[in-house]
Amino acid sequence: MLSGVFEQYLFGVSVFAAVIAVFILISSIDDLLIDVYYWYRAAVRKWFVYRTHEPLEPAQLLAVDEKPLAIMVPAWQEVGVVGPMAELAARTLDYENYHIFVGTYPNDPDTQADVDAVCAKYPHVHKVICARPGPTSKADCLNNILSAMFQFESDANLEFSGFILHDAEDVLSAMELRLFNYLVDRKDLIQLPVYPFVRKWYEFTSGHYMDEFAELHGKDVRVRESFAGQVPSAGVGTCFSRRAILALLEDGDGIAFDVQSLTEDYDIGFRLKEKGMEEIFVRFPVIPEDYCAKDVPLSERMLRRKKDANVICIREYFPSTFTTAVRQKSRWICGIVYQGSKTLRWSDDWKLNYFLVRDRKGAFTNFVSFFANIVGLHLLILWAYHAIASEPVDFTASFYQADWFFTILWINLGLLVNRALQRAIFVSRYYGVKQGFLSTPRMLWGNIINFCANARAIKQIIEIGDSRRVAWDKTSHDFPEVGETQRSTQPLGQILIDIGALDTEQVTDALIQQQMKKRPLGKVLLDSHLVSAETLGRAIAIQADVEFANVNTMDTDDETLAAIAPSLALRYAVIPLALEDNHVILASEQPLTPVALNAIARKTGYSVEYRIVACGQVAAVLRYRYAHVKVTSPYDTLQDLKTQQDLSSQDVFAIWQLFVQKQRSITDIFLQAGTFKNAVLASALIGYEKSSLPLGEYLVQKGLISQETLSSALREQAATQPRLEEVVADYFGRELLMMPAVSS
Repeated sequence: MLSGVFEQYLFGVSVFAAVIAVFILISSIDDLLIDVYYWYRAAVRKWFVYRTHEPLEPAQLLAVDEKPLAIMVPAWQEVGVVGPMAELAARTLDYENYHIFVGTYPNDPDTQADVDAVCAKYPHVHKVICARPGPTSKADCLNNILSAMFQFESDANLEFSGFILHDAEDVLSAMELRLFNYLVDRKDLIQLPVYPFVRKWYEFTSGHYMDEFAELHGKDVRVRESFAGQVPSAGVGTCFSRRAILALLEDGDGIAFDVQSLTEDYDIGFRLKEKGMEEIFVRFPVIPEDYCAKDVPLSERMLRRKKDANVICIREYFPSTFTTAVRQKSRWICGIVYQGSKTLRWSDDWKLNYFLVRDRKGAFTNFVSFFANIVGLHLLILWAYHAIASEPVDFTASFYQADWFFTILWINLGLLVNRALQRAIFVSRYYGVKQGFLSTPRMLWGNIINFCANARAIKQIIEIGDSRRVAWDKTSHDFPEVGETQRSTQPLGQILIDIGALDTEQVTDALIQQQMKKRPLGKVLLDSHLVSAETLGRAIAIQADVEFANVNTMDTDDETLAAIAPSLALRYAVIPLALEDNHVILASEQPLTPVALNAIARKTGYSVEYRIVACGQVAAVLRYRYAHVKVTSPYDTLQDLKTQQDLSSQDVFAIWQLFVQKQRSITDIFLQAGTFKNAVLASALIGYEKSSLPLGEYLVQKGLISQETLSSALREQAATQPRLEEVVADYFGRELLMMPAVSS
């Protein structure tokens, strides 16, 4: 009786297996078509296209003038993640004409504090506070960021050419913005590949993300772009042209991103395609000059392709636990499969419809793959039973048998081997043979995750009753340690306390004055005579972790100064101190970012390093020796006085330092008056190096200030800064008080 029931059960399982086998066959043939198309296209390009067309070189990206680009980063409860991400981008991106806008929430003060710390160091990073408390949705946060961007455009009198999507945990490639800048005038959606970071080999949950993205962005999306001309946004590493953003705003009556969508980035690709806009998926290799494959461990080096392993891409950590992976993937499935089925209708283009079917078949294949594993487990148990038992009962006689069924099984087995091989190839190309080998057992674990994610998505929809109302279920993120650890920057006030120049009470009072006067802390300290220019410069050098040079920059010879064009010196507020062969040492009053140093090196052809000098030393050279409008230098007057009065070189240097540290630049006056923000000025200065106008007139020409505002600022500058005669009299007046009466 029991064996009869089991035989009937096994027969039912065999029928179920036959149905699953047919579904797997159809899906596998679909995947095989993508494989065949990819390898055919790869062969054609290798043997015909690349032999007649030179590939684009990184140097060509550098030759294009930098257009204004904006990066959008939505951040809800991203403490310890968004700050390092924004700072790393600000330090390493090989691009200057860009701004990062981080969307935060009024009820998330910790994330806001992280962003505030970065904004204080980098003027091109901006905090946006969303109108509603979080969490709302990623799309809602992006819409708030867009509003802030357009307000900034109005304030800075500029227009962003590209709008770039990133998440708080993204690690950006140094040349990413260069690539977007090169393409954004011709393409409306530009997508870069995403490659998750490697965790421990046994962490199959995070590992299966590596496998899926390696194959998706190594093969599938490339086929999709070539065949249908449509590229789905990954939500990160996506650049939209200005034309695309304006079209989305027009469609949504002022709302670009669908606030009810869990995958707002996915459907935008289809919306733009329907409008006839150009979309592109870009795999662009930038191979470092010092790249050496032998530096990579053998397990990662074997089968790893140099060009594939050095593409401009997005790196990030993906979830490492089963629960978080299921949560994230259920959001993707709900957005792409279930919400997408409601919002994205079938088009007139059969090619687009084909890829819509591929996107939505996950609703079935996630279940089919899981149940195929269950059926396979049944067969393994029966096989083990027959292998172990001494007189086994032949249950397999009741298993559903037909020639066509076993033919399908053999075909499916072959297609499964191909599927595993394809995945291993694309994983190995980026990560090496070790990860390629591990991708096969991770396929099973991935099937389980996808099944549970699909089940969770359906459960959420059933509970709420509408896929459009499923809430944003955000995944927590990690940010990696990338490259050398960045030294934590100490506050300037704390450094001055540590070196014994000031006490805590003096620094606190100065910080209050800084907020009231809207001036840099160093300027406040100098105005209050709390520190000398040399002491302040040494503190700034400690903060920047560079050397301090106690020199009189006005003594620099003309040949050395000629190493850097005046416009470039004015743009970066630097001057050359020393020149030897192809190396120049710069002087700056403030810390310089690696990005600025790289830009100066590229534009001058020299290798560069820099020193911090006392306040006013660079400004004096810029004003009296580099300025567009030549004026008589007070330093010449001081030299004449030295000869007439027989002053010592130490006296001359001290008087000159007192004079220059009290000078007020025109930009200082604008910033203190609130005419515009520091970020607006920094953005305006990017184009200044190509101008032959004085800075004030350039700002008038840019529309940032009026001629009346400039005239008023120049009058204030003349009225508030001391003349050289006053400084000399003040200097010797204090000296005479300490000298014997006979000397008078």
